[in-house]
Amino acid sequence: MTSFNGFWPALLTPYTREDQVNFSVLRDLVDYHLAKKVTGLYICGSTGEGAFQSTEERLKICETVMNQVNGRIPVIVHVGASAINEAITLARQAERLGAAGISSIVPPVVYNPAGIVPYLAKLADSVPGLPFFPYLFGGSINSLALLKELAPIPNFLGTKYFGANMYELGIIAAYRSENWTVFSGMDEQAALGLMFGAHGVIGSTLNFMPGVYGKMIESIQAGNADRALDYQKRANRVTQIMLEMGFVGCMRAAMSRLGFEVGEPRLPNLPLAFEKRAELFARLDEAGFEELVGL
Repeated sequence: MTSFNGFWPALLTPYTREDQVNFSVLRDLVDYHLAKKVTGLYICGSTGEGAFQSTEERLKICETVMNQVNGRIPVIVHVGASAINEAITLARQAERLGAAGISSIVPPVVYNPAGIVPYLAKLADSVPGLPFFPYLFGGSINSLALLKELAPIPNFLGTKYFGANMYELGIIAAYRSENWTVFSGMDEQAALGLMFGAHGVIGSTLNFMPGVYGKMIESIQAGNADRALDYQKRANRVTQIMLEMGFVGCMRAAMSRLGFEVGEPRLPNLPLAFEKRAELFARLDEAGFEELVGL
């Protein structure tokens, strides 16, 4: 059975200038992360813009990533979609291609909250042999109540929690002692999430500086919380700059510093204005971007 822990980039999806998925660059990104020795990959989530892609695009992205990985590291595929039948199609393909697990956001369009659990239960049941990691944080939704309602699902083996409430994360992480994995999904609090019981980290900034999160994990495992927090603060200086200037556009612009032309994000995400790139790169250099990328 796959060991779900460690640091997993929430892989972004590169596009061409014509706004088509750039599969050549996608394969290069996978190779970059393999060389960085990441623990696994999480694809087609919010960072990967799965919600802004057609089912056909998502199927091809999954196929491309799985073929390029070729069994070397585990891959979790986000399959959540507005249409349950499309989500099931994505889940079954992920299973067929050998994904380690599937994930899903809370349904993006919810008219009646009572429908959330039946939606997630039906999705999980479509691939009963595949570990299921639904998001438990969904704005006004009570995460702990949702956790208890999902508990009877046999292949519900954990979650990606991207809330800021570390007390709540700690309760979720301690919910089961076996066959249970909680990923910390808020990059800015990854070290704290690990201290409160998270088993691993999934995040956007791992696209360009995955190693710093690996160092956080190593530090905590060695009992050195101060060092883990130091790495967190260093990473947060970079993250804060991107948040101030427009995170999604900055993240894609930053990838060009690594040699990856990943294109612009899809609407409603917004690109960074070209004339702002020099300012971004200067601020990133001051924040130690190159050193963090090199870890």
